[in-house]
Amino acid sequence: MVNSLLIFFQIFLAFVGVYQFTISLFGIVRKKRHLNHKPQKSFAVLVAAHNEAQVVGALIENLKKLDYPKELYDIFVICDNCTDTTADIARSHGVHACERKNPHLRGKGHAIEWMLKELWGMSRQYDAIVMFDADNLVGNDFLVHMNNDLCEGKKVIQGYLDTKNPADSWVTASYAITYWYCNRLWQLSRRNLNMANYLGGTGMCFDSELLKEMGWGATSLVEDLEFSMRCVKRGIHPVLNYDAKVYDEKPLTFKASSRQRLRWMQGHFTVARHYFFPLLWASIKERNFVKFDAALYSISVYNTFIGFVATAMLWMDNIIPAHNAFTSIYYYLPYWVPIVAISATAVMFPLVMILEGIKSGKMYAHLLSMIVFQLSWLPITFYAFFTQNNKQWSHTQHTRVLRLEEVQSKQV
Repeated sequence: MVNSLLIFFQIFLAFVGVYQFTISLFGIVRKKRHLNHKPQKSFAVLVAAHNEAQVVGALIENLKKLDYPKELYDIFVICDNCTDTTADIARSHGVHACERKNPHLRGKGHAIEWMLKELWGMSRQYDAIVMFDADNLVGNDFLVHMNNDLCEGKKVIQGYLDTKNPADSWVTASYAITYWYCNRLWQLSRRNLNMANYLGGTGMCFDSELLKEMGWGATSLVEDLEFSMRCVKRGIHPVLNYDAKVYDEKPLTFKASSRQRLRWMQGHFTVARHYFFPLLWASIKERNFVKFDAALYSISVYNTFIGFVATAMLWMDNIIPAHNAFTSIYYYLPYWVPIVAISATAVMFPLVMILEGIKSGKMYAHLLSMIVFQLSWLPITFYAFFTQNNKQWSHTQHTRVLRLEEVQSKQV
């Protein structure tokens, strides 16, 4: 029985791997989009902040200089359970500091839900809501691209998530390479296929009327993924804008990174439990491929967990000096199949870096250390499975201030 289940899971994981590899091929070619609508949409720009005094000022300065009519957007800093000077810094920059005190409902999802209720009660109403994290920096044309997509009828838009500090450590370099891969071969491929994209937690834009109708309702540890699934379930497809750049600060150390990724995986398990079967059933009932894709994505955390457990069982079975109790599907495949599979996976990361115009030899050297980073997802996900009921939000500490000009000059 156990061996039969093991074989079934191996076949399923192989199917998912081939499926995702096939989808990713459609991201190799980037289709240029030429949209140029007159600035007309108004924006409420929300900045989620919890004790972000060190970095929030740089983002506010950045946002105030966006190439978009100043009368068409306002900046609101959500000072969520702050005990530092975040609110004072926001006020000193002439933007709205919205202070929230609720020690029982902590976390970004709850803060956003509170802020939206505050917005709906204000005298001025906005066409769209844009959300950033306090440690972000934003391309000066970000709102221009959001305005273009909104004018084209898009309701939920995700910007291109880049890394603010890729050269700070091998950990931040690994994040950067991973995000380049996801932007190009995960997100862009789905945009090219007219499938749903997935929200990344920051650099997000929402049509206000849609938010009023749906409500936020995403208060898990991964509110972005949760809202993505709610959208797809309702037949609304979030879209990627590849030209709207957002630069996100990544943890410097492996310990901080592990803590952040553990929170992501814990939240991902919660979303998988709530959305996989409803989306799968809807995809079958409606013959909807986009919902099938979303259902598969919702359980990717379980794929990692099962893959780790299955691999550990097979390795232990091979090490123990006795007749093997479990069967690997590779026993039934030609020897070259695993070689091709590993080679195809390995070549994707340097390919993405070439496609994205990365020229730093140091970043290419980090492809080796990134192997450790990618393998570390396995034990992190394994631990997250047994601690998935944890709802504690872990705050990422920031170490220094960067300005947009500095980040862009390093890229050049």
